Amino acid sequence: LNLARQVSPLAQTSKYRRELDMLLSAGERISMSLLSMALSDLGLKCRSLTGSQSGIITDTSHGEARIHEIKAFRIEESLAQGEIVIVAGFQGVSREKEITTLGRGGSDTTAVALGVALKADEVFIYTDVSGFMSADPRTVPLAFVHEELDSTLAYVGASRGAQVLHPRCIEIAAKNNLTLWVKNTFDASKTGTCIKELKMNKLEG
Repeated sequence: LNLARQVSPLAQTSKYRRELDMLLSAGERISMSLLSMALSDLGLKCRSLTGSQSGIITDTSHGEARIHEIKAFRIEESLAQGEIVIVAGFQGVSREKEITTLGRGGSDTTAVALGVALKADEVFIYTDVSGFMSADPRTVPLAFVHEELDSTLAYVGASRGAQVLHPRCIEIAAKNNLTLWVKNTFDASKTGTCIKELKMNKLEG
């Protein structure tokens, strides 16, 4: 974004939303290819795929696109060959073949949507916290991590400012009977939070 603003003072206006998607989607592509190389050097079979190569089809809303469907046949082919598939999150492609980004929480949303498309039972989200907490620990010293949380309560918490997961990500999981886990990337000893108990039929898609 800083680079874009250096090029044009209009960089973050509607005039350049398409170009911003082209620019911002590059970060995940860099990460996925580097991770694939690092894992390959450890002797693992890997394949990196962009959102469009993974079949993530979205609407045309640049900067805040929503996933319409996932045609995951390339992912399934690679998995069948024993490969670790590394998908660039936060991005997809519209039916008009335009690169799109999913906005805030787009990477978590990608993971859950892929879990649904691949008929997974569970999706694990690794982040920098140990799970959903009962309150903000900065203001409530006795706040604790929920080991298990109803998806409706998790959705409400995320909608009201809990920044562990994006509400859209929880909504997709709930509507598709998918169990979500929130785990701490830096502390494997932490149990994390299991989100299930699906009661969200009245929510919009």
